Amino acid sequence: MVTINRRGFLNKMAIGAGAALGLSQLSLPAFEGMLNIEIGFQTFPIRDILAKDFSGTLKMMAAQGYQLTEMCSPKGYADIGYGPLAGMKPAEMRKIIADSGLSCPSCHFGFAEFGDPLDERIEFAHGLGLSQMICSTFWLPKEASLNDYLAAADKLNAAAEKIKKAGMQTGFHNHDFEFHELDGQLIYDALMKRLDPALVKMQFQTEVVNLGYKASTYFNKYPGRFVSAHLSDWTADKKEVPVGQGVIDWKEFFTAAKTGGVQNFFVEMDLDKFRESASYIRSL
Repeated sequence: MVTINRRGFLNKMAIGAGAALGLSQLSLPAFEGMLNIEIGFQTFPIRDILAKDFSGTLKMMAAQGYQLTEMCSPKGYADIGYGPLAGMKPAEMRKIIADSGLSCPSCHFGFAEFGDPLDERIEFAHGLGLSQMICSTFWLPKEASLNDYLAAADKLNAAAEKIKKAGMQTGFHNHDFEFHELDGQLIYDALMKRLDPALVKMQFQTEVVNLGYKASTYFNKYPGRFVSAHLSDWTADKKEVPVGQGVIDWKEFFTAAKTGGVQNFFVEMDLDKFRESASYIRSL
């Protein structure tokens, strides 16, 4: 997910429900393009309006050209916007999503949820109809060592073995801090060596282009190791813009994504950029 968004919890993205519902009246023309994928969106940037009007917000996103959604665990994210949804049963949530014209194959969970609460979270995931449970990074302290990251990877491997037996895929989502070095190694590369490729697939966040790293590089470097990606686009001076209006070469991205094994693509940006992003992706 978007690094600054997660760390700062995106106060700047809190948007009134009224404005969002106004956008829900917008619709896109039928899309035709060479890129035959279902386009998804991550709910975190719109969590405030989602919590106020779950059904209406999902229908608004479907009207803007999206077919998939990626949730965040309401219990795990209760203190950062998803609390109002924590009491909703997963079967009810699943029905509302389906009635909105969407499907939800994936959900983010905090690292702690892969520990003691794992059995309950697996039950929740089955109720929601998930095929992927994504660890939204380890959230280690700034002073964490490389060994701390490797120990966390071992814990995720153990949880992923149980998740695999439950019929689902475990994923790991990067932020910017995995693209820094410790002990002369890029943390991300060290994690790729430690995480079991038979158990844990990666979800790549394109925002690290701001640190000089391209998703396509990693899709080609680690073929078949990825399950999904978070899409956002940025100018050379690190300003967020709709997909297709920034520095990322998206044709290169989608070509390499096939090599990487990416199954699902989730746009994660400010609300006002979702519509243009979906339209651009459909034009490819």
